[in-house]
Amino acid sequence: MSYNNILSEKNSSLTTITINRPSKLNALNKETIEELHDAFNKANEDKNTKVIIVTGSGEKAFVAGADISEFANFNIKEGAKLAEKGQDLLFNFIENLSTPVIAAVNGFALGGGLELAMACHFRVASENAKLGLPEVSLGVIPGYGGTQRLPQLIGKGRAMELIMTAGMIDASKALNYGLVNHVVALEELLPFCEKIAEKIMRNSSVAIKGAIKAINANYKDGVDGYKAEIKQFGKCFGTEDFKEGTTAFLQKRKADFPGE
Repeated sequence: MSYNNILSEKNSSLTTITINRPSKLNALNKETIEELHDAFNKANEDKNTKVIIVTGSGEKAFVAGADISEFANFNIKEGAKLAEKGQDLLFNFIENLSTPVIAAVNGFALGGGLELAMACHFRVASENAKLGLPEVSLGVIPGYGGTQRLPQLIGKGRAMELIMTAGMIDASKALNYGLVNHVVALEELLPFCEKIAEKIMRNSSVAIKGAIKAINANYKDGVDGYKAEIKQFGKCFGTEDFKEGTTAFLQKRKADFPGE
């Protein structure tokens, strides 16, 4: 699939996906969401890709929101379908990827942009980042998981205030709230994320896959996260990575995980 709105670049075991609509401040339209799904899916299926970084082109915006012109005239049924398809195709899809996804938030991450960042496994922001869910100022609510993930990350009260005021917070407050893990200078954003990726890539990709499943299980209705952890823990014992990891530890050497 050729892309009109994104760039996907692989360097060794790291794939970097860049939303590339600078004239629209990288706003998410239907085509961009479909392209992102395809790029994430291909990176996840590539056994040599150990970490994915997603960011926006330019210095102003990660993603400034959804492309409002595409759905301004939708009716109730069309609106619900838009949210459902978007969640399934991209946001829930990213959250449940077995490959770790880091959001490198450069500049504005608003509406669908913040929802995209929150769907990633964790976030690093540049100092100029501004984050928020301003949908109620348009007469609508966040529809790509924002009302669910934001309270999980920063707590119900703060999420209620941020959503109801349609406000933005800066990178420093996002760090204080726990919405992002780190804040760095804009020019250091991608190098910093790459350093984290290098640390992740030293470890067992099979074990990381199990950890992602176990952590996510705690946030799913009707699922016992502890039982999910027990299951994933047990599965590790049948892997080549477990054999290599424990053998390397006992032999006092660095592990060379086969990813199996």
